Amino acid sequence: MNPVHTTLTALFTLSVMGTALAGSTNERLRHVTAMEDWNGPPMARRAPVAWAASPVSDRLIVKYRSVDGGDSLRSRMATRVVGNRQGVELEDWRTTAHGARVMRLNRPVPVEALRAMADTLRATDPNVEYAEPDLLLQTALTPNDPLYAQQWHLSSATAGIRAPLAWDRATGQGITVAVIDTGVRPHAEFAGKLLPGYDFITNTTMAGDGNGRDADAADVGDFTTAGQCGSGSPATNSSWHGTHVAGIVAAQGNNAQGVTGVAFNARILPVRALGRCGGYSSDIADAIVWSAGGTVSGAPVNPNPARVINLSLGGRGSCGITTQNAINTARSRGAVVVVAAGNERTDVNNSTPANCNGVVTVAATGNTGGKASYSNTGSKVTLAAPGGDNSGGILSTYNTGKTAPAADSHANLMGTSMATPVVSGVVALMLQARPSLTPDQVSTLLRSSARPFPAACSGCGAGLVDANAAVLAASGSAAPPPAPAPAPTPAPAPAPAPTPAPPANVADIEPNNTVATAQRVSAVNATVAGTLSTTADQDHFRVTVAGGKSMVARLTTGTASGFGIGVYTTSGQQLILLTALQGQTSQATLRNSGSASMDVVVRVFRSVGSAGAYTLKLSQ
Repeated sequence: MNPVHTTLTALFTLSVMGTALAGSTNERLRHVTAMEDWNGPPMARRAPVAWAASPVSDRLIVKYRSVDGGDSLRSRMATRVVGNRQGVELEDWRTTAHGARVMRLNRPVPVEALRAMADTLRATDPNVEYAEPDLLLQTALTPNDPLYAQQWHLSSATAGIRAPLAWDRATGQGITVAVIDTGVRPHAEFAGKLLPGYDFITNTTMAGDGNGRDADAADVGDFTTAGQCGSGSPATNSSWHGTHVAGIVAAQGNNAQGVTGVAFNARILPVRALGRCGGYSSDIADAIVWSAGGTVSGAPVNPNPARVINLSLGGRGSCGITTQNAINTARSRGAVVVVAAGNERTDVNNSTPANCNGVVTVAATGNTGGKASYSNTGSKVTLAAPGGDNSGGILSTYNTGKTAPAADSHANLMGTSMATPVVSGVVALMLQARPSLTPDQVSTLLRSSARPFPAACSGCGAGLVDANAAVLAASGSAAPPPAPAPAPTPAPAPAPAPTPAPPANVADIEPNNTVATAQRVSAVNATVAGTLSTTADQDHFRVTVAGGKSMVARLTTGTASGFGIGVYTTSGQQLILLTALQGQTSQATLRNSGSASMDVVVRVFRSVGSAGAYTLKLSQ
């Protein structure tokens, strides 16, 4: 079975690099749904020529009004009749999380034919609540363009999201982000961050791992051979799309691995729903429900429900009831669903699930801050984020394998698939700042805190995502609008401003090698001059963080020493752990979002290099 599929195009430029970000090589990749002129220059491509007249699928979703509604003689006859009219046979294949039945056809047919079958079923069988095609959705690739091997999307004054300012207040600590995609490789930058996920692909050929649904969400590769996804479809290498998306969200920062995620202390929940030729919307819907902690028949309970669900995927068509029901379930459980607008240069109303209700729909900008050439736009777009364009992509985690997995690497890709995890990372920062935010509140704050576009981006929503402003808005720290000026009255001479107390100088006092024996630092702002006498030595300092305040711990060392920072509760629970190279400065920020003060313990330890002196600046 070689189904052609509807797609979300994730404009995907590729330069694979070693872990030292050196030795880049370029590779041309084809757009999954179109053949292009491969002889002309990249900037003068011909209009795509479709390799299939219409998207097709071999599945139909039918929801009956009762559990056994489809088992009646009338329902069975109605199903047989609609199949006969299209010359196909339908098999009751499985049941979705919301009780709809997935009917499998004995061959793929055009989606228009499936819609006609669905309409006929609704009209002729009163037991049918709804019926719709089971669309094939997936990421899509485009030809390679020149690469820009810097993470400009984080801090560019023109087109970046102002992440460094946001990191003073939040880093995603304690927030789980589900990446529903091709799976995630266990890249070195995800060490200790990947939660137990799940593989929701039911078609074993598409899965490529020899089985159907299971508890292994690792990406085994989604390469295809010519014609595998439909007559005329090109051969493609494995995309490692989910690994790249996960790195944009939460690649570990300050770990000497090359890149930093937007919410680099968030956890990643890998959920595999896309394989060779894409993924069925029924599988994706179950993945959404499971990611948020909902019940899916045959799958174990997810012990780590996600607060953010990233969907860098999609295809042509309206939002299906099956997909909308899954999104509604996720929202009811407090999860924010962030979706790529799509890359077809068209109105987002034609792209699903970007056109579903209750989602945060993300358009893409290039490194000028204006609309990326490929991005969909329209009234359904919430806001835009950096996704890259011909002058530069988004650098993130990758794999060097052409088909099967090989070595860890980094690569520049571009598309709304890349812009979406940028926003998912920002949402994780916001939820750390205020965990009680509802999905609607998050969407409202994203819109209100977005900054004006520095270049033209018509139809791109409320503006360019601003991580710092979004976190400030989430935490209630944004400046309120000015009140109307009162009538002028004589005012007394202002009192002189109080002179702030200088930082206290503190020397580390042994023994302070454990959380239990941590040295008390009573000053709000203090500079600790300490020494790790051996490579096994470590120092602990107990600090009180006032309610609603943030503690910043900044650590500097000599050029031969690489010291890390850990932050713990007084009972020893780890809150933050950062490592560093020799001579590298580390900074950890912890926000106390409650109203009461709390004590935490800051730990200084050796990561690499020699023992020696350090300076630890603590401020609130």
